[in-house]
Amino acid sequence: MITPRQWHATGSHFTYKTHQIFYRTEGQGETLVLIHGFPTSSWDWYRIWDQLAEKYRVIGFDMIGFGLSDKPHRYSYSIHDQADLFEALMNHLQINQCHLLVHDYGNTVAQELLARWEDRKNETQAPESRSFPIIKSVCFLNGGLFPEMHRALLVQKLMKSPLGVLLTKFNNKARLKKSFEKLYGPKGIDDLEMDGFWETIQYQNGHRLFHKLINYIEDRRQNRERWVGVLQQTSIPLRLINGPEDPVSGRHLADYYQQMIPNPDVVIIEGAGHYPQNEAPEEVIAYYFEFRQKHC
Repeated sequence: MITPRQWHATGSHFTYKTHQIFYRTEGQGETLVLIHGFPTSSWDWYRIWDQLAEKYRVIGFDMIGFGLSDKPHRYSYSIHDQADLFEALMNHLQINQCHLLVHDYGNTVAQELLARWEDRKNETQAPESRSFPIIKSVCFLNGGLFPEMHRALLVQKLMKSPLGVLLTKFNNKARLKKSFEKLYGPKGIDDLEMDGFWETIQYQNGHRLFHKLINYIEDRRQNRERWVGVLQQTSIPLRLINGPEDPVSGRHLADYYQQMIPNPDVVIIEGAGHYPQNEAPEEVIAYYFEFRQKHC
């Protein structure tokens, strides 16, 4: 298992709005960008990274406020800003088209990126001169694609309330582990993985920022028409790989997705919870490769 420290040592940084943003890239071929969830980091992908890098040019990055990127405490965090960061990184790496594999909070960033692509794709500017990448496909893992189906944990609801700023002062690894245990399937989370999550979360006191980062739940509600609408209207290939044991965005969300999205492509990994890439990595890899082969 690669540790967060080793992960960091093999990555790079670029500057976004004066802040240092961590990213990691490996492999050759078509570009695949991995976008992580809340409250973790690009290290979430460590179990499937090597297999993906054998086929694609893989890029993982830590969004601002997360992981090994800067975590300014006086900052207005939003999904739109994270999408801006993504576009800045793509420009920095001179990438003009990519595929996305996304999870949780990253799902919502991807929905905004899809909406921007739909907004812009009919512009008369030549594709090679555009300042944003062409999105070729999106594969979603568990996450709140529909705000009306997001069943937040009690701790998430409290963080979103006026009590959030106070509760962050009591964040520690033991409390966080209890939350993760609720999200995982029957196999649970092992201690080494929890240690890694905590190492990336507490970097630059990130565990004191939850009340600011949790605003993504309100972003989802306010942008529901835009972000759900693009899933229903886009012609870009989409797939949902879902761990049904997730109480926040598990089987109930997958069922709703199949009702709401035309020609839905949904795969269920029985026994997996909120983190299928960690709980069932071989299945995620197999279903992702199948998805890409289907649309190559």
